[in-house]
Amino acid sequence: MRSKFDEQLKTLNEEMIQMGNMIEKAIQDAIDAFFSQNVEKAKKIMKDDELVDQAQKRIENICFQLLIQQQPVARDLRAITAAMKMVTDMERIGDQAADISELTTMISDCPYLIKEDNIKKMASETVVMLLGAIEAYVEHDVAKAQSVIEHDDVVDEFFVKVKQDLIEVMQNNTDYAEHAADLLMVNKYLERIGDHATNIAEWVIFSLEDHKNEK
Repeated sequence: MRSKFDEQLKTLNEEMIQMGNMIEKAIQDAIDAFFSQNVEKAKKIMKDDELVDQAQKRIENICFQLLIQQQPVARDLRAITAAMKMVTDMERIGDQAADISELTTMISDCPYLIKEDNIKKMASETVVMLLGAIEAYVEHDVAKAQSVIEHDDVVDEFFVKVKQDLIEVMQNNTDYAEHAADLLMVNKYLERIGDHATNIAEWVIFSLEDHKNEK
């Protein structure tokens, strides 16, 4: 019975890694499409969001089956609980990649008057956080997860800088105000991705620290 349970846990881990790779690609592609104003690429990301949703449902089903059919010990229960919480944040990151892509399709015919340095750096830092959170899960690395949490301050600092850049643009060019508001939403989506990466890292720590204390 335990061997079957362990096999299902292995499947859960594989599905989590696969979904992590999917959202990593989605956000990378969404950022690339945004800065290159590539509408076709943005539309594909929006369409592929359904694949992320399907992955979430598969993982949740595995978790429910593990809880219903087996009798998990405390350590297993924490791992399953963490997976269910993490997959929610992962799905929302997929949603935000689609949201950024939708805005890309809406503003593709207008040049970005904002200085792009800060928003590009912010986008890069959110990807660093996401990659770190996924690696922490795969490698069972508490220290790496903690580093992701601490890195959220960097993303928050860039969020403030980009917001200030956009306010400056709106003050100097009132005709650009609506477009700047769309860019502000992109800024907010990136900040939320950082928050979700932080949540994932916190659940990694939850699932691993008690495990360590049990030894």
